[in-house]
Amino acid sequence: MKNKYTVSILCLCLATIIIGCTAIPENTMEQSPVETKTLVNDYPTRDRVEYVLNCVAQHGGLNYITQYACGCKIDKIAEKLTFTEFEAAKTFTYLSKGQTGDAGAVFRDPAQSKDLRTRLKQAESSAEKSCFVK
Repeated sequence: MKNKYTVSILCLCLATIIIGCTAIPENTMEQSPVETKTLVNDYPTRDRVEYVLNCVAQHGGLNYITQYACGCKIDKIAEKLTFTEFEAAKTFTYLSKGQTGDAGAVFRDPAQSKDLRTRLKQAESSAEKSCFVK
């Protein structure tokens, strides 16, 4: 019974952190429409949560440290890649895995695929270094 409440509380904390990261700063409301800047936070909440949960699973399970670090990691990636670029890079990565020869060449060999996968890998490794304390 105690574990049931602990998991519920941890899930609520994770949702609160992720939703809190997507809030629009108050000072952007004061700007005129001409001066409005492009938001760095164009990642949908669902995709952020999915990334954080996968990251937490890869780093040994849900605890405060992995939850915070994985939330930080997706924020750092969002600073370097737009959501469209991130989504395309993940798609190219998934489609080219395990495909050898001509079957995987369509997804693996184009310059756009190589560029996006390289940028994603660099963004993830940079975020991993800055968010996870060793």
